[in-house]
Amino acid sequence: MPDSTSRNTGEKLNTAKQIKPENVGALSREQLTPEATRQPQGHDVAGHDHAGHSHDPGELSFGQDDHNHGPLGENPYLIPGVSLVLLLVGIGLDYYDAGFFAGYVRLAWYGVAFLLVGWKVMKAAILSIPSGNVFNEFLLMSIATLGAFAIGEYPEGVAVMLFYTIGELFQDAAVNRAKRSIQALLNIQATEVRVVRAGQSLVLDPKEVVLGDIMEVRPGEQVALDGTLQNSAASFNTSALTGESVPQTKQPGETVLAGMINQETLAQILVTAGFADTKLSKILAMVQDAVGRKAKTQQFITRFARVYTPIVVALAALLVLVPYFVVQDYVFREWLYRALVFLVIACPCALVISIPLGYFGGIGAASKAGILFKGSNFLDLMREINTVVLDKTGTLTQGVFSVQQVRPAAGIEPAHLLRLVGALETKSTHPIAKAVVAHVGEAAVGVAVENVEEIAGHGLRGRVEGHDVLAGNARLLSKYSVAYPAEIDEVVDSIVVAAIDGQYAGYITVADSPKEDAARAVQELKADGISKLVMLSGDKDSITQQVARQLGIDEAHGSLLPEDKARYVQQYLAEGRRVAFVGDGVNDAPVVALADVGIAMGGLGSDATIETADVVIQTDHPSKIATARRIARATHSVVWQNIWLAFIVKGIVLALGAGGLATMWEAVFADVGVALLAILNAVRIQRMKF
Repeated sequence: MPDSTSRNTGEKLNTAKQIKPENVGALSREQLTPEATRQPQGHDVAGHDHAGHSHDPGELSFGQDDHNHGPLGENPYLIPGVSLVLLLVGIGLDYYDAGFFAGYVRLAWYGVAFLLVGWKVMKAAILSIPSGNVFNEFLLMSIATLGAFAIGEYPEGVAVMLFYTIGELFQDAAVNRAKRSIQALLNIQATEVRVVRAGQSLVLDPKEVVLGDIMEVRPGEQVALDGTLQNSAASFNTSALTGESVPQTKQPGETVLAGMINQETLAQILVTAGFADTKLSKILAMVQDAVGRKAKTQQFITRFARVYTPIVVALAALLVLVPYFVVQDYVFREWLYRALVFLVIACPCALVISIPLGYFGGIGAASKAGILFKGSNFLDLMREINTVVLDKTGTLTQGVFSVQQVRPAAGIEPAHLLRLVGALETKSTHPIAKAVVAHVGEAAVGVAVENVEEIAGHGLRGRVEGHDVLAGNARLLSKYSVAYPAEIDEVVDSIVVAAIDGQYAGYITVADSPKEDAARAVQELKADGISKLVMLSGDKDSITQQVARQLGIDEAHGSLLPEDKARYVQQYLAEGRRVAFVGDGVNDAPVVALADVGIAMGGLGSDATIETADVVIQTDHPSKIATARRIARATHSVVWQNIWLAFIVKGIVLALGAGGLATMWEAVFADVGVALLAILNAVRIQRMKF
């Protein structure tokens, strides 16, 4: 059986997403299996949706050969880079009016730059015709850029297609990474399990184990299947399932789940669930199902192009044909020129360039604030959120345990209690023991400790400076018939109860403290219009409720497994709420994938949750959630300013062009000029203070 420490488990869980229908299209469960993800399919999922366009089933997937273009295809950015160099050199030659750079030489130069990046778009426009999807952005981009070439505006035709292609490449990279991510998440499941049959120890595939078999799990190994503990008490790291760093001590007969890490002694576990029915298998299935339930988010430019394109093409055609019947001195070349000017003006360059640039500006501003948005669509969704569901440990709290209170019994000095207990706890690797040792510090150094005995599930017993000392939970004192106050059983925090020479000596509470900005984060989210704030935690409910009251959160639920968290999120989604879930543990990955917007704490969060999330807060500050919403609103405002600017200016110049009052200069202003203004407006996001 492979060694699977909690650290190694985190390394295996190198991810859980980016496969979402917003980025990839509707993926079936079969497409998310290990077998499917192993296949080098490239960017070929039917129906995939990008920030700039979407394809219906049957439509050509842009870049379906995974961007392998032969010798130049090793680096997908190489061909656009060559096109960019040719464009810039050509513009320079135009500027300095190079004598040789004219006629067919100039056309061939820009033609090569154009075909390098434009042939796939034109091919897509042609191949989408049989499926009935004729009037799409591919057709408009093709006609507009070819129209620009027809009237001599070569640089513009190249530039528009180049920007479009670069945007496609960024989207392709996200899709290909998504397929690798799902495979990495599936690798968390154990591939071997040690089973005792007829007195023999066998190493089997978990799928071959039957109910009633006895598994042996050594210290440091991962439990492969759900079952019940058969031998003496054992301690398990449950962070893969609950996200909580405090190990759980299981008594004989108690349930042990697949994904837990055995920490101390050899554990014998009676198998009670098959491989497909374990809690861990259900977590992985939840990630897949949550991904499949995500609705596709069509970007504005896609919806707009499907209406705008046929109208513009039809008007351009009418501009050539109708005057033949109503104008006495009809000259075909003159009206064709007007139609081409009309198409150049109508080219949605300002939208194609400034809309994604506006979102990139928002993403850049967020990055400066320590917030990573994984796509422009999540900026839109973040603005629409009205419900925020937060994990506790590592999200609102620091995820690091520390001593909160020291309560010695009457007649016992606090320093004396801490010295003896701290010295004894140096012999334990338990997180709570480490917190006590860290608090005691130098006072426990050099103290004589002898005859230390660890009582599984209870605590430690030993002789410290000539005193018999017990340090552990209340059950430890009961085991040795040491009477203690009833209030001990009512303490909410994790507790270390101590006895010295057979007498109760006091207790020490250990807890995970809220982050410095946690309360401010709650206040800002409420002030920002979030109508529902919920905290969900795998920690015990009493601690969860205490933290909720401390931070001002109205609704909180504790003692939850991942499926319990998912059930609450599904309930809020069913109520029609726009839900963001914020978490950091491996166990949070399914819920992060299920929510409208999944947010991960990136500094201390698990790799799986970070990869699954749509938004990553790199500084681990929960107050950044409200910052992300402010950036999303500012981005939305700038993007729509650009849209209205493009519509109004283009509408005016289109009318002038149709009447022959607009020349190529006006056409260039309506296209390139508006695009430039929109770009400057989009860059403004970077200068805003959030």
